[in-house]
Amino acid sequence: MAEQVRVAEQAPLYGNDEKQPLQRSGLRVTGKDAMHALPWKNPARVAALHAALARRILIIDGAMGTMIQREGLEEADYRGERFAHGYDALFADPGHAHGPGCGCEAHDQRGNNDLLSLTRPGLISEIHRAYLQAGADLVETNTFNSTGISLADYRLQHLVRELNREGARLARAECDAIEADDPSRPRFVIGVLGPTSRTASLSPDVNRPGFRAVTFDKLAEAYREAARGLIDGGADVLMVETIFDTLNAKAALFAIDDVFEETGARLPVMISGTITDASGRTLSG
Repeated sequence: MAEQVRVAEQAPLYGNDEKQPLQRSGLRVTGKDAMHALPWKNPARVAALHAALARRILIIDGAMGTMIQREGLEEADYRGERFAHGYDALFADPGHAHGPGCGCEAHDQRGNNDLLSLTRPGLISEIHRAYLQAGADLVETNTFNSTGISLADYRLQHLVRELNREGARLARAECDAIEADDPSRPRFVIGVLGPTSRTASLSPDVNRPGFRAVTFDKLAEAYREAARGLIDGGADVLMVETIFDTLNAKAALFAIDDVFEETGARLPVMISGTITDASGRTLSG
């Protein structure tokens, strides 16, 4: 199902006294307008987005995963040539002899949808194109699991920057092509930062309620690395996607601000939340 969207600009984080913004270590946030001091990275694109939102409700594309599942891919299809033996051939030592105990940590890649941006880029481009031709105004990058935390499950955490950059580049190319056919209707790339496979607020072990599988700092670093790649690839907007833990979301927003400070410019930011039941709460409450 297509989604409706409104894009919000960044706003300061406030404490109990709304006139006193919170001071956050690692960020130069000192006043109500501090977070708006940086210029837009692509002013013309932001102006086009704001103009489109002022005219009508914009439509985001649908799910990427279900479209990929329709292809009935086998494990070898995810690997492609570069990862044919389960490891990254571009980063293997010269003369690498693959086999048990070789140290390359070859791993089954079935279900690693983000890897298809490198091994089956044509397929990902086709999915973006199909959504755009169906009327989507914004398409999401194929980067839901492209953080070091999630990619560690596939032993491919060294690909974070590349996967995010290429995911954004593929979506950018399709948006540009469709927009060229009809310049009166701009199309936009949403750079997706997924929730990761870890939660900072909840313990994965019911017998150890105080245990956490990840720290705020590790989450923030993972999000920083991913955000850099999305910006490199040409994303118009960054979206903290499918948030089930508000502490994970805070880490992502913290990291995004850091990257904006690094680059000296900012993009619009969105948050996509997941409500787990009729109470209207996220998984973390």
